[in-house]
Amino acid sequence: MWRNPWSSTTHATHNMEQISGPPARTGTCYQTPRSHPWRPTMGYEAVQVTPLHEQPITNALVASSYSPSAMCCDPVTFPNLVTGFERNPQHAARAALYTRYTPNEWTTSNVTTFAEADKNRNYAEKVRSEAVRLMRETDEKTSQGQRDAARRLGERITDITFWRNELTTELEKLIAESAQLTDTKRNVQKALQDLEPPLHIAQECLYHREGRKSIELVHDHVEKSLLVEVDNLRSCQEKLSQLLARITKQLADCRAAQHSLEDDISHKESALGIDSLCHQLNNYSRGINYYGGIEKYDPTVSTPGTWSGSSSTRINNSHSERSKSCQLRSDAESLINAVATSVWDCWSNTNNAFNNRSSEMLEAKSKMQLHLHKTQQEIFDVEKHIELLRKAVNDKSNPMKVAQTRLEARAHRPGIEMCRDNAHLRLVEEVCTIQDSVATLHRKLQEAEAQHQQLLKTKSQLENNLKLKVDALFIDREKCMGLRRSFPVNNTIKY
Repeated sequence: MWRNPWSSTTHATHNMEQISGPPARTGTCYQTPRSHPWRPTMGYEAVQVTPLHEQPITNALVASSYSPSAMCCDPVTFPNLVTGFERNPQHAARAALYTRYTPNEWTTSNVTTFAEADKNRNYAEKVRSEAVRLMRETDEKTSQGQRDAARRLGERITDITFWRNELTTELEKLIAESAQLTDTKRNVQKALQDLEPPLHIAQECLYHREGRKSIELVHDHVEKSLLVEVDNLRSCQEKLSQLLARITKQLADCRAAQHSLEDDISHKESALGIDSLCHQLNNYSRGINYYGGIEKYDPTVSTPGTWSGSSSTRINNSHSERSKSCQLRSDAESLINAVATSVWDCWSNTNNAFNNRSSEMLEAKSKMQLHLHKTQQEIFDVEKHIELLRKAVNDKSNPMKVAQTRLEARAHRPGIEMCRDNAHLRLVEEVCTIQDSVATLHRKLQEAEAQHQQLLKTKSQLENNLKLKVDALFIDREKCMGLRRSFPVNNTIKY
């Protein structure tokens, strides 16, 4: 058992083991990153200086974490400069360095604290003055912005009301014009239906004449007259159909323009209601609320210029559609009168063409019989010529065999005897000459056979034409003329 040399109480008993060497450090509270470990670490915290008591500080005032684990003794009194120096001067001096500051450091700390306090007070006063100024500026700016927004909303309401009235006036005019165009469309449809009977008769004649076969399907004067008549009727129908399509399209365009105007009017009514509500809102209105980030969302799709331009474009489009509709009504009246005059002009010309065509077919029948006789004679001559060509081709087979056999036999000559002599060259030339002759004869034979087939085809055509001539005359005289005779336009047709 040993006694602490710095203890001020000499009669205190301690149950503490004796250790050799210098006393161990009991905690890390004195550790410092400075290069001089005896200089204490200084912070910027405001601390309250508490004067030391007259009695010594014991272990009862020290945290238990700084006590050695093996210490089990009564409270120990820490040394001061007076008592500790008497007990252990070296240890007392070291402890004084750890627990004391210099006067210069104390003075510097006070000056720094005062300067920091002055600086913070000045900055706080500056912040207060700037905050007051900013509050006044923001209040004025907010009020001015709200008044300007209300004025702009009022101007916007005036613009919307003006364009809504313009659109409504144009819509009424467009609806009236569409009604008149609908009446004109019914008149054109009736005129188009009146063209069906004459067109049906002309098409029936063409349909019966399509029953003619082969060479009888000739584009004769009757065909031309019927086509002219059909073309005239179809042209009239086409004109009326085009006019009807134009009227239908124009009605669709008018309806589209009407829908566009109605849609624009509906949108402007909705926008007018919204802007009127927004114009009436103030700081004390009910229903106002926060909508975070709404200023970053831009749902606009137009500018004031494009907005007014859109309404102006719709009005101009409607005016243009009304002008087109008026022009279409005038064109429809003129076209109906012109079609009624031109329908009946081709009727008599077509009937005269049927009579002339019947006499022409009778004359062609006799000429065709003569050509048929001559064609049969030519077919007989060509057949004999083909037989002669075939015989000539067959006659070239044996010479070809002889020449090729000679060449094949000479190909078996041994060694150096395989000579490209004159005999070899002549045999090769002979084979080529025979091949060329046979090829020429084959080409000529093909030409003769092709011509023979053409003559047979011509003969067949002539026979078919003679056979179908009566059918063609029956179609023109009985079916077509009988159908046209029953058409109550001209007098009874005589032929």
